[in-house]
Amino acid sequence: MFSSVGSVGSAISVNPNTDLRLKANWLQANCLLVNLVKQQLFWVSPSHEVLQSWPVATGLAGAGEQEGSGCTPRGWHRIRAKIGQGEDARAVFRGRRPTGEIWSPELSAQFPERDWILGRILWLCGEETGFNRGGKVDTQRRFIYLHAVPDTKPMGVPASAGCINLQPAAMLAVFDLVAVGTKVLIQ
Repeated sequence: MFSSVGSVGSAISVNPNTDLRLKANWLQANCLLVNLVKQQLFWVSPSHEVLQSWPVATGLAGAGEQEGSGCTPRGWHRIRAKIGQGEDARAVFRGRRPTGEIWSPELSAQFPERDWILGRILWLCGEETGFNRGGKVDTQRRFIYLHAVPDTKPMGVPASAGCINLQPAAMLAVFDLVAVGTKVLIQ
């Protein structure tokens, strides 16, 4: 994890004064911004300052909203649920429930095809009806999360099945910063 203070314009490829989607939805509270090009997650203030940032891995299949696509959905979202408070940073989750396992290289070797969801889950809900909410483009029904993955997984490159992946320590930090209802912009 690294922290940086700067402006949103330098952190992401958007100008909050001219991008109508951002301007119309800018908040009175801090929010999360996911930059799909830079593969970075930013914690941003209402005055557009980047307070902290972390490398992420988003959908290997790219950006997109369609159910079954393996893509990371774009647009405005909110955190629907925070799952995993008090669990080990490497606790294994399946179906949003801890399995009782703690990730290790040995466990990984035993289940090489598993899509590892570790430690904490921030379950997203789309805020834009017809774009990322409802029908075959519903982020929540697609089970799109911010979640931790093993330290061995690459960050800074698209590599996920559509979720936003973080290293375990970064996921703990993000989980502690946000509340249910926090806005998340993915672009």
